[in-house]
Amino acid sequence: MNPALSFELFPPQTPEGATRLQSECDRLAALEPAFFSVTYGAGGSTRERTFSVVKDIAAANRPVAPHLSCVGFTRAGIREILNEYRAADIRRIVALRGDLPSGMVDAGELRYANELVDFIRAETGDAFHIDVAAYPEWHPQAKSPKDDLQNFARKVKAGANSAITQYFYNADAYFHFVDEARALGVDVPIVPGVMPIVSFSRLARFSDACGADIPRWMRKKFESYGDDTDSIRAFGLDVLTELCERLLQGGAPGLHFYSMNQATLTETIIGRLKTEDRGQ
Repeated sequence: MNPALSFELFPPQTPEGATRLQSECDRLAALEPAFFSVTYGAGGSTRERTFSVVKDIAAANRPVAPHLSCVGFTRAGIREILNEYRAADIRRIVALRGDLPSGMVDAGELRYANELVDFIRAETGDAFHIDVAAYPEWHPQAKSPKDDLQNFARKVKAGANSAITQYFYNADAYFHFVDEARALGVDVPIVPGVMPIVSFSRLARFSDACGADIPRWMRKKFESYGDDTDSIRAFGLDVLTELCERLLQGGAPGLHFYSMNQATLTETIIGRLKTEDRGQ
């Protein structure tokens, strides 16, 4: 089993965080990912820090895909960013709508991710491989599952090459989403996003905000451990390993790990997958 792997990082806020990220990135690079992605703050709030991390990864001859969101930006501003990445020989982008920072009113000239994808293609042709987001459990702001699926199809039709999903813990949600997307004529790879569990309380808060479902059986099991971090970590690793195995066995084209700038859990899960594969 040699699935395509990719790892998401976020730009650190301090010099100490930058040093730590370099070490974690070196460890993850040993797993030979197809690329690293680097997040982009709401309204471009981390633009310089994102670009700094992207340049460092590229300078180490590692493939990298910066996130690029359109909310809060003009076309001229996005064009400038695209030119910066082309000049740095970056050839992959994760194109997102993004969120407005708190207090910002102007949503910018491009309102949706499909408009951003269309703009990138119009400006740069095939210079970039474009990934877009997908939501197996539906975007929390979508009017309905049907509307969300059609929004996804529009992004692909605009010129996306592949998609990365929001994280989830129900493999059936992913398989069902892929089947429905295929029925609409979407034929690009849809890579499942995987979120290793560092802290259940943190995961619960984040999941409530982004609309990712934590199945009741998982939630109850985690809650039963209280503050026992070792048990939470062990159970989380078991859950994620089993989820990844099922996704790959069901035909997922790869795995995209939301690493949270920490290599250990991702390394462990991938090590288990390789061990399971050797044992078959």
